[in-house]
Amino acid sequence: MPGCSRILVPVDLADFSPRVVPWVKSVAEKYGAEVHLLYVEPSLREHTAGRVPDISVTRKFEAEAFAEAKQQLREIAEKHLGDCPVVKTGVVAGHAAQEIARYVRKEKIDLVIIGTHGRKAIGHLVFGSVAEEVLKTSPVPVLALKPFRASSPQTFGISTEADPSLDEELSQYQS
Repeated sequence: MPGCSRILVPVDLADFSPRVVPWVKSVAEKYGAEVHLLYVEPSLREHTAGRVPDISVTRKFEAEAFAEAKQQLREIAEKHLGDCPVVKTGVVAGHAAQEIARYVRKEKIDLVIIGTHGRKAIGHLVFGSVAEEVLKTSPVPVLALKPFRASSPQTFGISTEADPSLDEELSQYQS
């Protein structure tokens, strides 16, 4: 991974899995990369089929949603990535995959690490897959992980020797 200095980790706050964290830490450590956590708040139009209430109600709702999302991202960063040298957080509104691609270009991201829900047939058909759309549209490489089936980074020759706490964290996720 030549020139991997910025890693983007899109986060679904409703379903964040810390099982992607060992991968993020390991790759960030190996390449000395900064980590960007991004949450995309769905636009109100996606929830209301285009019928948006009074603009003052909309703005208040969006401001509260953004504030809460920013706080949750800070908590994730502190709890799971506190030992990474540089962790940046961001909250944007819109369609998740489109906003992720936009953020990748704007922030000159080199790699996206994204967890998948691993939904099957009907669930995938109904809910779609942000991870799948990101894989198809990302201008940079994407590492997509099924959080409950992800092997440890050591399986693929990524060392955790420099950080003993990473070994401890990884052991939690091994079956």
